[in-house]
Amino acid sequence: MIDCFGRLINYLRISVTDRCNLRCQYCMPDGLARLLRHEEILSFEEIVEVAQMAVGMGFTKVRLTGGEPLVRRDIEQLVAMLARIEGIEDLAMSTNGILLSDHADALAAAGLHRVNISLDSMEPEHYAQITGGGDLQRVLAGIKAAREAGLVPIKLNCVVTESSAEPDAVSVAQFACKNGLEARFIHVMDLATGRFSVVEGGAGGDCSHCNRVRISSDGLIRPCLFSDLAFSVRELGAAGAVEQAIREKPAAGGACAHNWMHGIGG
Repeated sequence: MIDCFGRLINYLRISVTDRCNLRCQYCMPDGLARLLRHEEILSFEEIVEVAQMAVGMGFTKVRLTGGEPLVRRDIEQLVAMLARIEGIEDLAMSTNGILLSDHADALAAAGLHRVNISLDSMEPEHYAQITGGGDLQRVLAGIKAAREAGLVPIKLNCVVTESSAEPDAVSVAQFACKNGLEARFIHVMDLATGRFSVVEGGAGGDCSHCNRVRISSDGLIRPCLFSDLAFSVRELGAAGAVEQAIREKPAAGGACAHNWMHGIGG
């Protein structure tokens, strides 16, 4: 579909859960999270209904996010359900990688194409500090498992404060180059003030060419990460919510008061 600013909207990011097994400083700076009740979370069937409707409108790319998508029980079942939708050309997942070594083979068998993996430091103690206790070795094992399972190309998402010249970012870039991976550098964002920038090595943050809408785990279609606009699929129906989100998608992001990063998938 084409929005009011002539942008082709063909990319649906699906947050399957607001829960995460890490507490990253840039996502949950206070270490706490407002968690949804179980009944608020979309079922797999509801998610698939939205995806089918979106594909019927011309969407070709689907990405599963969170929170951390691998903490959602039976996530491979959802992947298999989505993989059967004719018209999805790119079915991907963003993950912190902690649980990936346990799931990579099953995800690939279910039909997942590729993964993006968060990696903010190659120094184990600093990685643990940034992520609130994460184990770098488990992430590295997840990267290895994903490659062996064929979930490629693997992209590494590294959050930076100022630029990709920071020591942690340089070490991630070197690791990526050595191992045939792609590194992307995402500047720390602030939803409340509307502070964001274009992703180094990626397409995110470029409002003039934005091609995506998001669905949060509680069924709200959000046309922009940096906007409080949201349209409920349970109230409007999948088609109505997607159509209204595209129709009202803003030209650019700004400050927003009612979004939280861990619940809408970044």
